[in-house]
Amino acid sequence: MSGHNRWSKIKHQKAASDAKKSKGWTKLLKEITVAARGGGDPGGNPRLRTAVDKARASNVPNDTIKRAIQKGTGELAAETYEELTYEVYGPGGTALVVEILTDNRNRTAGEIRKLLEKHHGKLAASGAVMYQFHKQGHIVFEKAQTNEDTLMEAALEAGADDIRAVDEVFLVVTPPGHMVDVREALEKKGLKPAHAEVGLYPDTHVRLEGADAEAMLKLVHTLEDHDDVQNVYGNYDVDDSLFEKLSAGA
Repeated sequence: MSGHNRWSKIKHQKAASDAKKSKGWTKLLKEITVAARGGGDPGGNPRLRTAVDKARASNVPNDTIKRAIQKGTGELAAETYEELTYEVYGPGGTALVVEILTDNRNRTAGEIRKLLEKHHGKLAASGAVMYQFHKQGHIVFEKAQTNEDTLMEAALEAGADDIRAVDEVFLVVTPPGHMVDVREALEKKGLKPAHAEVGLYPDTHVRLEGADAEAMLKLVHTLEDHDDVQNVYGNYDVDDSLFEKLSAGA
């Protein structure tokens, strides 16, 4: 989705119930475990550092984070997770990329296929959707908490590619491999982000309204609620009011 819509989604997710937060913890810890395969020191493993920061932002206890890292490095016994990427055609001519971590590929594949059939989605062939997306780092700052000139100067000095004003936030765009370095440089200057992630972002957007917009958000919400789905990225653009409506009804 657009950077604007993705931030709207993030905000509404932050307002989720405690029960949903505990489910979110499970996904965060799964990501930490898989990221730790590349090394258990967050200082030398950007993917792990990002995963740990997300977990801490969601108030996951440090001991729980430590155990997840130890599972990834092999110090503790753990499930073996496989990383999968599904490319999907959504309502209204849209495209989705679904990132999955699973300990049972066949089970997950069957469940995701049924979910897509029920919610007007269809699996696409490998490469049919992915070419429409590019990987970027995004660091979000609330406008009310940040001075634009100070942020722009510091972000460009730290190696950011772009700084955009999007409604109530400033969006700092970075190369995917430099997001953590840029964020840390900004934090050292007292600029605290509201959110930071490396994700897939579309080159173009498909504007959805009415039934297609609602069907798309229901599809994304259902995908994100699946235990094995880590991230859902799409090229759709819809009104914020629909995110609020969906959150209120969840």
